[in-house]
Amino acid sequence: MYQGRNIGPPLMNLLKLQGVPILQQLHLEEQLLRTSSENWCILNDGTNTPTVVMGMAGKPSELLELQDVIGDQIPVVRRFTGGGTVIVDSGTVFATFICNKDDVHGVQPYPRPIMHWTSLLYKQVFQGIADFHLRENDYVFGNHKFGGNAQSITKNRWVHHTSFLWDYEAKNMAYLKLPTRAPEYRSTRGHTDFICRMKDYLPKSEFFEKTIKSVGCHFSLRPIKLEAVEASLKAFSHSTKLLSKHELAEGLGSHPEYNAGSVQL
Repeated sequence: MYQGRNIGPPLMNLLKLQGVPILQQLHLEEQLLRTSSENWCILNDGTNTPTVVMGMAGKPSELLELQDVIGDQIPVVRRFTGGGTVIVDSGTVFATFICNKDDVHGVQPYPRPIMHWTSLLYKQVFQGIADFHLRENDYVFGNHKFGGNAQSITKNRWVHHTSFLWDYEAKNMAYLKLPTRAPEYRSTRGHTDFICRMKDYLPKSEFFEKTIKSVGCHFSLRPIKLEAVEASLKAFSHSTKLLSKHELAEGLGSHPEYNAGSVQL
């Protein structure tokens, strides 16, 4: 007898988190990308400690005000994806998609097509609220950035994750140097003139609700608890890592007082 194949939407696990440390979240994402065969949507409302997160090729001496970062014991994480440098805290909202390339029809597994697809998801979220669009590699309202993106692509799977500035502390932005390679639309604007707060445009609960609804137009969503996910995971060697004080201090020259241990989350 002929067996028709399932023509319904592909399944995606929905994992909603509250205040999970960004290092733990990135470790989870990296492991799910490399070892799982399922699709995942991960939403995390804030991280517990202000933390700098750099792309895998980031150099602290070029990206950070190291004297202040080390002196104030700000944790610095080098993640497994590319992209730029951000500082995240309790006011940051995180959204991650981990997908099998064959389950996202019509999207080639390259950065621009993936970002175009995710921007269409968020266009539904922000429809009628503000002048939302993808500008270069950023999500913006008008001319102001509120979402930074990074990706990693393997043979059969990819991850796209975003840190949204629901709110931010202006003083924390001072830990970041002005990047030498910046989007053209940034011009010469400093951090606080370049970015904006998402909370000025819609309630946080509405953002989460509309994001889940938008994703549900493409996938059949299955809610899952963090405990169940972690219980199914085996030992894994992560490339995402917390940089030690010694690694950070190398960019400052010889600073014996910084040469032991790691900055703690």
